[in-house]
Amino acid sequence: MLILGMDTSCDDTAAAVVRDGIEIISDVVSNQNEIHEKYGGIVPELASRRHVEMITPVVNEALANAKVDIKEIDAIAVTHGPGLIGSLLVGVCFAKSLSYVHKIPIVAVNHLEGHICSYFLESNPEFPFLALVVSGGHTSIYKVKGFGSYSEIGRTRDDAAGEAYDKVAKLLGFGYPGGPVIDELASKGNPQSIQFPRSFLKDSYDFSFSGLKTAVLHYVRKNPEARKEDIAAGFQAAVIDVLVGRSIEVAKKYGISRITLSGGVAANKGLRNNMVENALKEGIGVFLPSNSLCTDNAAMIASAGYYHFLNNKFASYELNPKAVLPLGSAPS
Repeated sequence: MLILGMDTSCDDTAAAVVRDGIEIISDVVSNQNEIHEKYGGIVPELASRRHVEMITPVVNEALANAKVDIKEIDAIAVTHGPGLIGSLLVGVCFAKSLSYVHKIPIVAVNHLEGHICSYFLESNPEFPFLALVVSGGHTSIYKVKGFGSYSEIGRTRDDAAGEAYDKVAKLLGFGYPGGPVIDELASKGNPQSIQFPRSFLKDSYDFSFSGLKTAVLHYVRKNPEARKEDIAAGFQAAVIDVLVGRSIEVAKKYGISRITLSGGVAANKGLRNNMVENALKEGIGVFLPSNSLCTDNAAMIASAGYYHFLNNKFASYELNPKAVLPLGSAPS
């Protein structure tokens, strides 16, 4: 079964063809880094306009790379939220148009569910597992008991981890995206030389990184001569300690022996190494997706769409995007 996936949730225009939810036949992503770099972050209006320009050629390229005709596609899976509403609108409208013209059913996919399903593209999932989704817009922990069965255990209350990375990079004089820059700088710095606060909220597994971002801002203002490498190392160590510490704490509480990472920040070398090292000490296995599956892509959307297709969960032409779209139920 062939699923055509599309994702325009933020600033990447992506399309992919996936067979049976696990085999990537093609995966095309057009990013907009050059457009947004000079602004130090994503400009929503510019992002949506670029999606309008790129959605047709990206989808055509995905089909061409897969060597399949649109008539061979069994279903179209499209991200309908959460994300930037203008960007989402482009993908949803294009998917509905393609569906109407070629009489192909549509399945609507939650972007966060897509990230979780990136696990399925490279491994046979054993349930239950704990999913840590860390990106520029999201920082959440889910207990995954089966496909479609997600319990949200913790989420960000303010800045997501990836957003904090971008803002700290801009503060240090670097462009967008900031995550790779900070990760590289941190590898050359001393994480012990500057101690930034770790935010472990009481009676909650939620995350908060706004205080850490503010602490970095004040430190830079008071210490203009400080090495950027050490600032980056101290900042990254604080983020990683919270992400890894909370994930392992939750896994132990719920008796879960597997943790998966996904989202753009899951490509961070420091986070990946630290999670594996500390989880193994507790007898917890860690799944790390390939870097190409960490960042926004359409293969993960197609994978999730395949399982919706099997469960006959189709969308109508009344489908509309949603900027805010929670995933999962309360933890149990």
